[in-house]
Amino acid sequence: MSNSYEAIPLQEFSSYFSAATELSSVALGGKIVSVSDEFFAKAFNLLLVEPAPSLKGQFGPNGALFSGWESRRHNPTYDWCIIKLGTAGTIFGFDIDTAHFNGNEAPEVSVEALITSASEDPKHDDAKWFEILPKVPLGPSARHLFTIAETSGVKYVKLNMYPDGGIARFRVYGHVSPIHPSDPSEIFDLAHVFAGGCVVFTSDQHFGVGSNLILPGRGKDMGDGWETKRSRQKGHKDWVVIKLGAAGLLSTAEIDTAHFKGNFPESCELDATTSTHDVPTDQESWTPILSRVKLGPHRQHFFQLENVEGVSYTHVRLTIHPDGGIKRIRVNGRRAGSQLPNVTTSTVVTATDDIPDQDVKHDLVFSKSEAATEPEIFIPVLPLTPEAFSPFGQVVQAYGDHTAAPRGTKITPANQGTASKFHKLALIESSYPPESGETTGLSVYRCEPVNVLDGEVRLNMLERHPFTKQGFIPMGGRYAGIPEAEALNNPGKAYLVVVAKTGQDDKPDLSTLRAFIASAAQGIMYNTAVWHQPMTVLDRPMDFTCVETQIGNGEKADCEIVEVETIIKMKLLGL
Repeated sequence: MSNSYEAIPLQEFSSYFSAATELSSVALGGKIVSVSDEFFAKAFNLLLVEPAPSLKGQFGPNGALFSGWESRRHNPTYDWCIIKLGTAGTIFGFDIDTAHFNGNEAPEVSVEALITSASEDPKHDDAKWFEILPKVPLGPSARHLFTIAETSGVKYVKLNMYPDGGIARFRVYGHVSPIHPSDPSEIFDLAHVFAGGCVVFTSDQHFGVGSNLILPGRGKDMGDGWETKRSRQKGHKDWVVIKLGAAGLLSTAEIDTAHFKGNFPESCELDATTSTHDVPTDQESWTPILSRVKLGPHRQHFFQLENVEGVSYTHVRLTIHPDGGIKRIRVNGRRAGSQLPNVTTSTVVTATDDIPDQDVKHDLVFSKSEAATEPEIFIPVLPLTPEAFSPFGQVVQAYGDHTAAPRGTKITPANQGTASKFHKLALIESSYPPESGETTGLSVYRCEPVNVLDGEVRLNMLERHPFTKQGFIPMGGRYAGIPEAEALNNPGKAYLVVVAKTGQDDKPDLSTLRAFIASAAQGIMYNTAVWHQPMTVLDRPMDFTCVETQIGNGEKADCEIVEVETIIKMKLLGL
């Protein structure tokens, strides 16, 4: 294989590496396999995300401290370090940084690669190592950029330094070898770096780079997300463009603001396009797939996408208003050209600290006919969050981390410091005609689990309350034949919330249907006249306190019920 290379000026970094993935990063799972010597500074520092800080004036038992890899002096041959990449990929460049190593930097380095399917890590003298960057000189306290001929299928690299010394960071750039489900109808995150997703453009990345958005996991602090500088201009916005790992039929998105508590964006929106270019040109049009929606601090937001039925997209653009930080974005869908089976593949949702007991799989399927040949409307069931539910009502819940509560929430200590009060999360409102004699009170609904047959629940009606809001607060459960104490410790854990807006015919607009799964730690308040399905408990019986305003004792119920001509079939998996 060719070992030709080119040294790249630092100011041209973006031209060569802006659309690359740092395959060696610890954030992707890169790790040190073995090292010849790390007497003064440990080799794991090479793979850290953050730039190397200066530790000048700090000393440990072996000498001066450095954030990097530093070996002993006087090596008669050379030192080496074997790195397992976070994922296999095609390599085309390196950033070898000797920051703060001045007088003790490695004078020269070379890089070797190894392609293997073996499960065991290779040895430093394995015969299959081959050179991809020949011996090149380094200088003190500087970043050294190199491009090489593309080398595919690499899983391990070996960094050699001659004869010894220190290197602060070693970044291996390239493209991921995509990992896609074998089942073409399976829903997965098309933007994920392991799926081949790539951030190809960012308007600003002053505090955190855009490529962090598609990394695995939820990160560790604000430093491993995408964060722009503060704007002072009215109407400002920032954006990032992601090339998906494959052209896909999209369904849902997750916007995660983990660790961004006082600097999350006020709102965001998503657009999508189909392009043959890595970075779509100005002539290509974008389709809105998520209208502008408010965001909250330090949590995952789940949204159903719009304008995606039957349309294949290759790129997604995330726009934030006016600025701020986002930790991750997930864009879920299936590969273009795939067909959904009669039983829709499920979407996996994962619990957050404030929305427990939601590590379940579930889908909601709306079908126009019993015949398998009829088209289906796919409605994903997403975890209940205040932002996604806001067009229909309010979510009533406490937050263990007060900074994760929606902006503007008043929180005060209570009960001599043993409790926290979250004030007025949902207001009780009504608009009955004058002299109707309405009163506000508390009622209780005792709800049995819905009948589930072969994992399927059928619903064919929706209701609304034209003159009042209606709130439901889970209380726990009571079960015949079970001692009360045991019943209190084993209440139902989840219930479904399905809502819709009113259409032009004053009936439910099924195109606006949204489905959420709520935990027993969450209550809901429906806005006045919002269409919704009756309370639907999934696993075990639950009691709900209902907060509502009604006339008299409820004989004249403020309730309109509509039988939906479209048969609603809900497929529940994993519950």
